[in-house]
Formats: sequence, structure tokens, C-alpha cells
Amino acid sequence: MDRPETRYAKHGDLSIAYQVVGEGPIDVVLIPALASNIEISWELRFFSSFLKRLASFSRLIVFDRRGNGMSDGLAGATPLEQQVDDVHAVLDAAGSRQPALVSILEGCTLATLFAATHPDMVRAQVMLTPNPRPIAGPGYEWAPTPEEREARISQVIENWGSVSAEDGFIVTPGTPGEREVWARWQRLAMGPAGVRNSLAIHGETDVRELLPSIQCPTLVLRPEGDTGYDERHSRYVAEHTPDAKYVETPGDGVLWVNHIDEVTEEIQLFLTGTRPPATSDRMLATILFTDIVDSTGKAADLGDAAWSSLLGSHDEMVRDQVNRHRGRLVKSLGDGALAIFDGPSRAINSAIEIRNRAAEMGLDIRAGLHTGECELLADGDVGGMAVHIGSRVSALADTGEILVSSTVRDLAVGSGQVLIERGEHELRGVPGTWQIFAVEA
Repeated sequence: MDRPETRYAKHGDLSIAYQVVGEGPIDVVLIPALASNIEISWELRFFSSFLKRLASFSRLIVFDRRGNGMSDGLAGATPLEQQVDDVHAVLDAAGSRQPALVSILEGCTLATLFAATHPDMVRAQVMLTPNPRPIAGPGYEWAPTPEEREARISQVIENWGSVSAEDGFIVTPGTPGEREVWARWQRLAMGPAGVRNSLAIHGETDVRELLPSIQCPTLVLRPEGDTGYDERHSRYVAEHTPDAKYVETPGDGVLWVNHIDEVTEEIQLFLTGTRPPATSDRMLATILFTDIVDSTGKAADLGDAAWSSLLGSHDEMVRDQVNRHRGRLVKSLGDGALAIFDGPSRAINSAIEIRNRAAEMGLDIRAGLHTGECELLADGDVGGMAVHIGSRVSALADTGEILVSSTVRDLAVGSGQVLIERGEHELRGVPGTWQIFAVEA
């Protein structure tokens, strides 16, 4: 799925950025949390997976709230009432008449107001970790005190836009490349002052009295292992909203980073009445392994900070080239990457571009490819002998060399790729000998 076109809905003198993706029978509007940037969201592995799964059964509409990302306005300076009008403008521009709302964290308060004041426009809604009153008060004593909330806000502000694992927002993706994309998303979504202003306004918001006025079916979802938000926030919303259902799913962070499938399956079941069809846990794919030659030496020469920055740029480049050739980046490997493709020619072309672009960055790359049946693992990873063979082929390559197995050679016949025989080799841990070819490019 390519990144969708960003369009603008007009609300007075302001423009609200939105995108539409998918062709499902129902419209789903995603109401974002504290911050968003719909351009960069597609580069976040966990979030793009979430968006793609929603778009697989719906016509998905995503937008940046006023003062966020690609939209006009000042962050943290707009009352909820005006933001409701922004949502209305997006729906009009997208031609959506009765969508379902899916809201996240702070976005749940905006969804609550919209659903309560426009009951004829909302067919259903899903709230992910709602927080109707952020600060403790009578009858809501479990919420943080003003002092506790200020300490949390200070932690968020201090680490906003950095690669620190102490960002206090979600369970941060683990590799340097993924952390850098997450940090860049934060910086392009909103500046630190906007974050503070937005959190300050949200801290004064209390939508508890609106919950009984919601007339549409409502699903409240919460990750069972979330330690960032007390579960009583979500349970309160479910208990005080008519026709609401409360479900906890696997997950140990606010946004279910490693459990997107479980969350979207619950959303799809609630909104459509059916779960996604069972999918095979195996597929035929061309596996690409890339590796940065002498990465340890490069890191020592550059120093930690410069190496981390260069590695982040490398990972972003690899992701772009894999996507451009219709592949899927399975994961970054610290000093390389693993990707799969539905065709060997596209995989070879991607490897060539990655090698050439890396050279422009001062990095030497080697790569190996093999086509075979992969096991699709629950966390999005792949396994099986085919992956093992691809790794072993990559290990045979010299600096700047792209090697492929005979299986890739056989399937790439007629593609115009020139492959030069490199003899038969034993691959450690793989039975027999394998004929290897080098890509001439």
C-alpha cells in the first residue's frame, strides 16, 4: 500500500490535512491523540501496520488535528468545540456521511464530544485507552494529582523528539533506525511548547458528563499490560456509556506496539460483525538480507552519536527502497536489514538501489537473496529454512556484491538481470551444495 495523497479540508481560514485510504464498505475516521503527522505516520512500523489493517476492511480517513503535523493552527490553542467543527470539515471534504470513529488516548475526548453532539452522524465508535478526566477529583480519586501529572508532562517534554527510551509516551521501538523515525515523527508532529500547551488544555478537560449522551454502540479497548494509564479510566468510560463494551487485549504499552493484529481484529469484529479471514502462516517470498561491511570499524571512527545518526539515515533509506519495489521491510538488524518481496526481480532491483544509495552515504553494502517458503510469525517476523538460506548467501558476498541462489536465478529468467556464476558452495547448517550467482550491476 503506497502512502496516500494528503489533501486539505477548509474550515474558515484554516486548512486541515487529511488522507483517505481503502475501499471498504464502511467509513472509519481515526481521531489522533496528543500529536500526529499523517505524512510520517506511514513510516512508523507499528502505526502503519495499524492503519493498513483498518483500511483493509474500511474506507479509512485520517487527519491532523489543528496545530498538528500538516494542518494549520497553533497547537494547544483551540477549544474542543472548534475541533469538532474541524472533524466536520474533514468529513464533508471526504464525502463521509455516517462514519465510525476510532479514537486514541487524548483523541477520545474529542470523539466523545463529537459523538454526543452529532448522534445522527456516528454509526459506532471505538475508544483506545480513553481518559475522560486526566486529573483527580471527587469521585475520580484514582487519577493523577496535578503534581503527578506535571511530573509526567515534564518527562514527555524533556525527551520529546529524542531517541531516548525514556520518552514516556509508548514502548519505544527497539532498533536505532526505528527510534529515530519515532523521534522524527514527534518533532514533525508538534514542538515541545505545543505539546505542553496541548497537555495543559487536556488536563483541564472533563467529558464524564457527556458519556451518558452517547447513543452509538461503543467499544472501549485497553492493553492489559499498560502501566502508563490506570485501567479505571477505561472502565469508567465503558460503565458510564450506554451500549458500551469493554475489552482488554494483549499489550504492554499504551499503543499496543507489538500487538496490532489483536487490536485491529477486535475493532473489525465490533464494526463489521466478522473477524478477518484466516490467513496462511506460510508464503513463498524472495528474502533479501543486507549487511553494512565493517560496521564496527565505521562506528569506532565516527563515534556513537554520528554513527547512530548515519545508521538512522541508512535504515530510512532501506525502508524507502524496499517500499518502492513493493517489498516489506521485516526488520532492521542493527547493521543491516531483512526484507521480503513477492518477486525476485523487484528484490534484486531493491538490493541494487540500496547498495548504490548506501555508497553515496559512505557505506559499503553486501547482500544476499533466496526465494523459498517462509513462516509468517505472529510478531511480523519471518522464519524457516528459506530465511536461513538467504542469510547464508548474504554471508558469502564480498564488499558491494549482491549474491543470489540458483532458485532466484531460475525465477528471474527473462527479467533482463545479468547473473554471473560464482560456483557451488556449502551453506553452514543447510544440506547439500548450492549454486550461487552474482548480480552484474
